[in-house]
Amino acid sequence: MSFQDKVVLVTGASSGIGAAIAIKFAEEGAKVAIVGRKKQKLEEVAKKCGNPLVLVSDVSKDADVKRIISETVRQFGKLDILINNAGIGGNVSILAENAMQTFDQVMATNLRSVVYLTNLAAPHIVKTKGNIINISSIAAYAIVGKETFSYCTSKAALDHFTRAVAQELAESGVRVNVINPGPVVTDFVMNMGATAEIQDAAWKHAATMTALKRVSVPEEIADLVLFTASDKARAITGSSFVSDNGSLLKFGTV
Repeated sequence: MSFQDKVVLVTGASSGIGAAIAIKFAEEGAKVAIVGRKKQKLEEVAKKCGNPLVLVSDVSKDADVKRIISETVRQFGKLDILINNAGIGGNVSILAENAMQTFDQVMATNLRSVVYLTNLAAPHIVKTKGNIINISSIAAYAIVGKETFSYCTSKAALDHFTRAVAQELAESGVRVNVINPGPVVTDFVMNMGATAEIQDAAWKHAATMTALKRVSVPEEIADLVLFTASDKARAITGSSFVSDNGSLLKFGTV
């Protein structure tokens, strides 16, 4: 799956799934723009991506979103593929005093930023007849834990947004799809304040909650993203791809 000279923008690329996606696109010849909030981590990823455009940015800030798109197009002259991967958690009870504050923070990153990035990127992607892939979660299908209403709502909305935009942009030859990972070993748990011991226990527990008794690594999701972005998936748009080691089977939702 060669992406020679394709321009790919990946948000949330400083670690985990986003980093794996950016690295694999670069290995296939793409010109990559990588976005993240943590400069040091982003620079480490950049070393594995050839000569990428590094954009230290917060996708929840409108000014940063504008800069992400404008600098990518200015640097490379076009945009072929947008990967909306940036996301945050944020467990909170609906009964909590800070419920709305947490909800707004989660929605700003997990949904609103995707809408705005798509709004600004779409005219460029229409020109290249490219495609957009959003990284969601099985949380769009099932409640994945206690006090996860903010996260689950954001991902369910992201899936439906994907379908709506896919329908609209199809007439312009642009495909839009969504990937729904289950548990994937990343620093997501750590970013929520967990210690190394808690992280290890969390992934071991997550494995027991899947039908295949395993959790994925980021490269598995990246492989699926590259397939979906390639011409091998040229007939696919408005679709959701679940890669969860059978987690939803255990939840009883499929």
